[in-house]
Amino acid sequence: MTHSVALTQPLTLPCGQVLKNRLGKSAMSEALGTIDNKPTGALAVLYGRWAEGGIGLCITGNVMVDSRALGEPNNVVLQDDSELALLTEWAQAGTANGVQLWMQLNHPGKQTPKALNLEAVGPSAVPFGPALQKFFGTPRALTEPEILDLVARFGRSAGLAKRAGFTGVQIHGAHGYLVSQFLSAHHNTREDRWGGSLENRMRFVTEVYQAIRAEVGPEFAVGIKLNSADFQKGGFSEEESMAVIRTLAGLGIDLIEISGGTYEAPAMSGTRRKESTELREAYFLDFAEKVRAEVDVPLMVTGGFRSSEAIAAALASGALDVVGLARPLAVDPDFPNALLSGEAVTSPIRLITTGIKFIDRAGLAEVTWYARQLHRMGAGKPPKPDESALLALVKSFSSMGVRTFRSRRLRA
Repeated sequence: MTHSVALTQPLTLPCGQVLKNRLGKSAMSEALGTIDNKPTGALAVLYGRWAEGGIGLCITGNVMVDSRALGEPNNVVLQDDSELALLTEWAQAGTANGVQLWMQLNHPGKQTPKALNLEAVGPSAVPFGPALQKFFGTPRALTEPEILDLVARFGRSAGLAKRAGFTGVQIHGAHGYLVSQFLSAHHNTREDRWGGSLENRMRFVTEVYQAIRAEVGPEFAVGIKLNSADFQKGGFSEEESMAVIRTLAGLGIDLIEISGGTYEAPAMSGTRRKESTELREAYFLDFAEKVRAEVDVPLMVTGGFRSSEAIAAALASGALDVVGLARPLAVDPDFPNALLSGEAVTSPIRLITTGIKFIDRAGLAEVTWYARQLHRMGAGKPPKPDESALLALVKSFSSMGVRTFRSRRLRA
């Protein structure tokens, strides 16, 4: 089977939803909300462009479930139906051409800039390491009533996404955000039913999944983005991730997207890769193979895929069901159509660096540069693949500083 034929095969998920092909757009934070965290028309323009490009599954950037906890300025927050018309416009644009459009739901936990929010919360009052303490404050440990409220918020937001016309939701359980924090013994040192053993530490994510399922019913897609590991001493391990995957598969999860890393150990950025990863392109394919050997659940692997050859090899291995693409779609929204046509293609994306070691090690230039490409497409402009990394960083930081100040002042 040629790679184009394999890619065009539909996939039926446990809920009955059908993905028209095996290409999925992974979440990238757009920061295209208003300063008071409402959706804008730019989101409909951006997602309409991706819908034209041939993708089968499109997952939005993180939408926050609580206005008191933002990951960055201009996040969209979904906690009531006041902006249902704009959400519906976004959903209609993103589901054109038979695309399944899922909203990623998130809470940052302690991974929220202290310049932005009045306080940070988390499973425990565990601060970041010295390198990040200047940006992120020590969190306050959540009380049990607050934990239960957050579980309910995930469910309510999922129900609103369904009302607006999104065809699924994805729980953000990776990259050091709140769900990921609960799973990690490094971040979660609680001694009640939400901490300690892995069974207790995974209680939050299973309760969130069940709250969402209760709101949306059995025929609506519910997935999760989950770390293969945190890559931190004392953190979430591959063995623990496998146990969580088994549990979620047993509960009926529709798709698990495998990722890895946190802000403190950004494995998802691809700035440090083993030779075997370079050859296969995908960052987390080895772990997906281990999962596939043990658990029968639809899998998506994101991170590193650049060429039709590597994508074909990954699908042929049987280790995954959906190939996740992110940055290639920020510079070429038509990349899926090229892959599906049978062309031998390779994405022209490159590692974005400034020459400033701290910034490059943390992947900050990558994040800001690609976000600017999304903003261009949201404004109806083409991406700018040759934009200077340093110039993009300076412009982004300047803009973010103003937006952070305005957002903090608005919410004070």
